[in-house]
Amino acid sequence: MAQLVPPLSAYGLSKDCGFLSSLPVPALADPYYAEWENILARLQPLLQNGGLRAVIDDLPILSTSHLQTELQWRRAYLLLVSMLQGYVWSGAEPSERIPPPITIPLKQVSEHLELPPMATYAGFCLWNYVPHCQTESLSDLSNLGCAVTFTGTVDEHWFYKISMAIEAYGAPSLQSMLEAIEAAHVGDSQVVADHLNQLAGTIDGIIAILHRIYESCDPRVFYHQVRPYLAGSKGMENSGLPNGVWYDDGSSNREYRQYAGISNAQSSLIQFYDIVLGIEHRPTGISSTISIPEAKGPQPPPHNFIHEMRKYMPGPHRRFLEDVGKTTNIRSFVESRRSDHALCKAYDSCLEMLCKLRDKHLQVVSRYIIIESRKSIKNDNPVGNAALSQALIDPDTELSKDAIGTGGTSLMPFLKQARNETTEPVIHPGRGLLDKSQKHVEDSQIQYHFGVGSWNHHSITSGSKDSDGLITFTPRAAFLFAVGIFVAVSAAIVSS
Repeated sequence: MAQLVPPLSAYGLSKDCGFLSSLPVPALADPYYAEWENILARLQPLLQNGGLRAVIDDLPILSTSHLQTELQWRRAYLLLVSMLQGYVWSGAEPSERIPPPITIPLKQVSEHLELPPMATYAGFCLWNYVPHCQTESLSDLSNLGCAVTFTGTVDEHWFYKISMAIEAYGAPSLQSMLEAIEAAHVGDSQVVADHLNQLAGTIDGIIAILHRIYESCDPRVFYHQVRPYLAGSKGMENSGLPNGVWYDDGSSNREYRQYAGISNAQSSLIQFYDIVLGIEHRPTGISSTISIPEAKGPQPPPHNFIHEMRKYMPGPHRRFLEDVGKTTNIRSFVESRRSDHALCKAYDSCLEMLCKLRDKHLQVVSRYIIIESRKSIKNDNPVGNAALSQALIDPDTELSKDAIGTGGTSLMPFLKQARNETTEPVIHPGRGLLDKSQKHVEDSQIQYHFGVGSWNHHSITSGSKDSDGLITFTPRAAFLFAVGIFVAVSAAIVSS
């Protein structure tokens, strides 16, 4: 029987590396590109002293004709988009103009790779890793380094490395789930269940990797020093780019463009899991009970952020997801066998783990972006990257507390809806698994992480330990706890 989906190699993927580049992307050895490489080698001091724009303006316009291999094209892309991000965001005010030394070669490189002429997750996570030991696993964080960073901080390195390790850890699940699709096609429930159980275990391991972000990435450093360089040109009206950016190619055509910045929503791995499990994501703000035509008032075209992010994936990866979407049959296969409890439990376990992953991501976003953005509101005179960080807050939301993602969308509504949609296909609600109607992170409750030092949303009714082993309180419990501490300290002072 012919394969329902072509082999991974047809899309430039591999069983061991998944969507990661199968080989590290090396520096361009051709002396012709030495000036690009020299700028990258000096990127951090040039950003710090404000000299990057002048250096780039003086560059010659280099041809891409000397790029011979896919690795070289990827390196050229990483060099050029690093220069682009630095050029736009390094000054006191962002630059809306991208100069010809970047614009002209980047247009050719991005067309070759089927990517927008903009920094993406692919460039900084899939093609940016440097293994310390070629024979060790890329899912081992201690074995990973980064070829390119804007700040040189441990925090920025760690931020990229978390995504790299997740991609590596999840790589074997690509082939596994393709085999599950084949097994479902021939009606083999046991094989499908086995692969689903493997996937649930893989996602559980991914959650553990994501949790490690707290180890070496400080939220303040990330928010104020790293995140500004990851921003795009879409939804940046408050950041000084009301029209987006102008890719100056030397012609008289001054056309502005808007692109999303680097976003984890551009990970093909997580979207692959959604597709094979039959999870459907609607445009943000559209519930499962209201169809788009039923929504009140005149409606703009529906904006499905998750689907839009596929435009920021390399062409072969995008086609892989499209082809898997045309052939996936796991959800319908399981739904037609509701009496097969082992199969249904395995499927529901995958939904449970993927929902837990999105819960964990919500906690990370709350800690690294939402909390830091609220602190930034108190800064009346922000400058430099702090000004951009503060601008990445939606002024139209209550208390300006809803941060805008680097992808250009309001973060929390999008993330919460994606999380809630994950459990909608659950076969048997209850039975120890997640209920369709269960809220995993209650919006009306707040937790304080002692030891992490942040307010996060969570469903807590009294002082307890959360899934991370951290003490959590509702506002009332936290107030009573604080009063108790105050009384105890006061008594100690009086007695002394």
